[in-house]
Amino acid sequence: MSRVPLRIGVVGLVHDHVWGVLRGFAECGRAEVVAAADPNPPLLEKIAQDCGVEAGYAEYAEMLSGEDLDAVLCYTENSRHAEVVEACAAAGLHVMCEKPMADRLANADRMLAAARGAGIKLMISYPSTWQPALHHARQLVEEGAIGQVCQLRDHHAHAGPKEIGCSEYFYSWLYDASKNGAGVLMDYCCYGAKICTWFLGKPNSVIATAARLYKDYIDVEDNAFILMSYDNAYGIAEASWTQIGPLPEHGPVINGSTGTIIVRRGELWLATTEDKEGRTIQSPELPAHWRNAAEYFSWCLLEDVEPEGPTSAQLCRDAQEILEAGILSVQRDARVELPLPSL
Repeated sequence: MSRVPLRIGVVGLVHDHVWGVLRGFAECGRAEVVAAADPNPPLLEKIAQDCGVEAGYAEYAEMLSGEDLDAVLCYTENSRHAEVVEACAAAGLHVMCEKPMADRLANADRMLAAARGAGIKLMISYPSTWQPALHHARQLVEEGAIGQVCQLRDHHAHAGPKEIGCSEYFYSWLYDASKNGAGVLMDYCCYGAKICTWFLGKPNSVIATAARLYKDYIDVEDNAFILMSYDNAYGIAEASWTQIGPLPEHGPVINGSTGTIIVRRGELWLATTEDKEGRTIQSPELPAHWRNAAEYFSWCLLEDVEPEGPTSAQLCRDAQEILEAGILSVQRDARVELPLPSL
């Protein structure tokens, strides 16, 4: 694909992360967002006013048939990702979806099958993907800087989508399990599931617990934990919508046989058996095309490169399997073995 700038359409504006991603496309210079589809007129007015995207559609099918596009950004409810990817695949359009990959594993599998069948690129964007410290942490782990990893714990939490100022368009579906897939388990355990899959691969089994402990105005869980068992390690995904204040911050703690790595505030802290007090290490900048979702997606399309690492559809599908096992574990109050049977 050689057309520059790429012509990009957006399906869905109800995921608040879309606005930051749109700024990235405006700044990268290799792609232009030319059309948007969403059933909410105020959101179409917002993208026209804030981003200069005048071509607005209530139905995405009309946009796909009426616009000359190279690719689509999917920022709908999680439950609609699969139908959007299938429609785009049928039209030969590449797709970038916001995290998590889907609401349920069956829909993630539909997305993967559609992309592979049509030969389109499918990228999943997690905001944490673009942190230099996280890539540096994985490099150090691969180099054996902390020996054999025995535990990876990822903590993601805040006071709740409504409390931190998310739009009603966003939090209304985050609080709806039929659209989100669950509650905080899907919204925030997904980070730990993805990071553990990226660093450690697919676990052997999962056990999870989740409950609505405080927020009496929602019908989904506001706290959740997923414990992933590997041959010689544990992965832990912690998620809460009831944390007051910014600490502890988002990010992983990685314990190995000879050291510990902590990623916090974009910095990497390393302690080893030789340096037990530990120190902060400056992480190298990522290559220009890895700086954000817009630059990386554009680069993949223009260079004809498959999205890889934490953006790959296969890896994010495997993370979705962990989330699915977590949901099943909560429902059954039991450990769930992986891989899951075909759904």
